[in-house]
Amino acid sequence: MDNEQLTKILSDSIAYTSNIDKDLFLKMGVKRGLRNEDHSGVLAGLTRVGDVVGYERQEDGTLKPIPGKLYYRGMDVEELVKGIQTENRLGFEETTYLLLSGKLPTKAELDAVKSLLAQTMPLNHTATMNILSLKGKNIMNILARSVLELYAYDENPDDISPENLVRQSVNLIAKFPTIIAYAYQVLRHDQMGRSLHIRHPYEDRSVAENFLFMMKGRDKYTELDIKILDLALILHAEHGGGNNSTFSVRVTSSTETDTYSAIAAGIGSLKGPLHGGANIKVQGMLEDMKKNVSDWQSVDQIDNYLLKILRKEAFDRTGLIYGIGHAVYTISDPRADLLKSMARELAIEKGRLAEFEFMELIEQRAVEVFLGFKKETAKARTCINVDFYSGFVYDAIGLPGEVFTPLFAMARIVGWSAHRIEELNFTSKRLIRPAYKNVREKQLFIPINER
Repeated sequence: MDNEQLTKILSDSIAYTSNIDKDLFLKMGVKRGLRNEDHSGVLAGLTRVGDVVGYERQEDGTLKPIPGKLYYRGMDVEELVKGIQTENRLGFEETTYLLLSGKLPTKAELDAVKSLLAQTMPLNHTATMNILSLKGKNIMNILARSVLELYAYDENPDDISPENLVRQSVNLIAKFPTIIAYAYQVLRHDQMGRSLHIRHPYEDRSVAENFLFMMKGRDKYTELDIKILDLALILHAEHGGGNNSTFSVRVTSSTETDTYSAIAAGIGSLKGPLHGGANIKVQGMLEDMKKNVSDWQSVDQIDNYLLKILRKEAFDRTGLIYGIGHAVYTISDPRADLLKSMARELAIEKGRLAEFEFMELIEQRAVEVFLGFKKETAKARTCINVDFYSGFVYDAIGLPGEVFTPLFAMARIVGWSAHRIEELNFTSKRLIRPAYKNVREKQLFIPINER
């Protein structure tokens, strides 16, 4: 028997060995995806880092959809963003301080954290050369390998004291933009035959501007580009302890493993198209619709094409309208609302207003078409999520699709770090270890000559 035959036998067996009747999950009270029957999340822990609100539970136990709210350390993110914008400042560094410390920084503390992040952003020569040697077409994979590599340069990598965890967290938050930018430059050179540009980050610029500089070069971006990227980083920095990648970091951290291994687990989780990779899918769907909807102002044409997508007749034939729906948000995603407001300004600056208004109409129609199509199974009102506009924003400021999901990681490393620190500093630590019920029937051993 050759390798191909063996692989065929093993793959054919998957249809039997991996098939469990979905009714069995309900019968045995299994919370698939750690979600209740009403689609709310199973309560698996407590946190003081972030909170995601999309509904209220009524006295009779039912869920009432409400406008979405996102809180960082008890502070409404909408209030945080608008406060920063009113003062005409950038805010990712301030958000980083808030999530790590639990409070807003003073002017002196903010200046100090800005300086620390900027000074920590450069990679040493050896780390830079290692990134230059990494091959691959997926930057999330290169990011994970690079994070694991940083373990070797840490003189105290396994220490889980609060002081050391903060040091490691700041180091990773600062270095993610550099690793991602350098990884893209290598991919661009290796896969596209383009010139290799390795730019040393400024020591007096924001995280958002330094990333644009390392990606695009001096004078290749505008003030609005910097502001909207900074906003996107704020909005993606944290999303509660129950999102898949943060939960992965908490599960891994509960073993008391090192920071680099735990963060690599989060990167692996975020890489999946059902989590962090969704913004790329949205952008692909929108490009497909631009080609197949001749009149961008026609409700009928848009509705008909969205129905084709839902019927698995168009785009990638999965039946999914990407960027629509969320596990928690029902009436609105506050991140999408905040990003959309500035995205219009960006569309005007870049001469892409018609495209933006086409997206707005798709947003309006997608919610209605989806609810009409799913009227028998839809549990509650649905809304667009932040992925619907983030891909457009990144594309409009001239960033390639290869870094869309890494940008998500570049922001979420802040939330991951805060949750890891919290997990390791509970007064009563507990290894996260849920149960699985085995439903395979028993079988007897058969001598090999009788099989």
